[in-house]
Amino acid sequence: MLEDDAVEVLRKLSWVLDWYLNKYENADQGADQVPASPWGGEAKGNVKRAAAEVNLDRSAERDRLVSLLPEMVRIPAGRFLMGCQPGEKDCHDAERPAHWVKVAAFELGKYAVTFAQWDACVADGGCRHQPDDAGWGRGKRPVINVSWDDAQEYLAWLSRKTGEIYRLPTEAEWEYAARAETQTTFSTGNCIKTDQANYDGNYDYADCGAKTGVYLQRTQAVGTYPANPWGLYDMHGNVWEWVQDCWHDSYNGAVQYGSEWRDAYGASWGRVVRGGSWVNYPRYLRSAFRIWIDSADRYNDVGFRVARTLAP
Repeated sequence: MLEDDAVEVLRKLSWVLDWYLNKYENADQGADQVPASPWGGEAKGNVKRAAAEVNLDRSAERDRLVSLLPEMVRIPAGRFLMGCQPGEKDCHDAERPAHWVKVAAFELGKYAVTFAQWDACVADGGCRHQPDDAGWGRGKRPVINVSWDDAQEYLAWLSRKTGEIYRLPTEAEWEYAARAETQTTFSTGNCIKTDQANYDGNYDYADCGAKTGVYLQRTQAVGTYPANPWGLYDMHGNVWEWVQDCWHDSYNGAVQYGSEWRDAYGASWGRVVRGGSWVNYPRYLRSAFRIWIDSADRYNDVGFRVARTLAP
């Protein structure tokens, strides 16, 4: 655990400090006053070893933290048609009217946040909630059973640790990145298969062949399926992903520049999720599909990925 490692580093640093204090302030009292070394043996012979191991511990801790940082992908600036595309099947009113949106360049997590990354936040005291993994395993599986509110704690912790400002993507940013310059139903085309995404393959979409009979009934490790054209994994399926925006029943009056769309009346309990999940039919994995969940709710098919604004 990160907390235990930090305690060990502090213990060794404290011993080096005590050794020097005894050496220069109590030299006339002999070696008996030197505190016991954490490694045993003669204290004086362990000073260099102590300093070296402290440096190694600090380096290892730094490397461990770096390894747990979300890997980011730079998303280029551009303009796209958001919502139900012309001729797209199974759209609903919340996806209309389709409208053009300009999006500034930003960074988006290559993968959804994993249990390993979330657990590091919990161990470091930055996240209070310890989500259940449903018995499927932790590690590289996407974190589940986390609310929109929980995600904000992780983002605040990650921002403090790195000095960078992390956030959830806006809904427009999410769809823009999911489409990756496509205007088809999915980034894979007008059909999707179970070797491209994790969903319930017992159901078809528009008779396109999405019904393969494969239904894994749980999440899979991030990166299991091919990336989209911009190098982002699992934008379709595996877990729904929280975005920053409040829910609106349609795109009437929607923002045109990719920023967060706030509720006109100040209510923010209904937040948008995108992408579909392992439990859903393929129609829910469409790039345009959108739905809302209470910001405090937790489900075993909902996670999130992080975003970061680029410096001007």
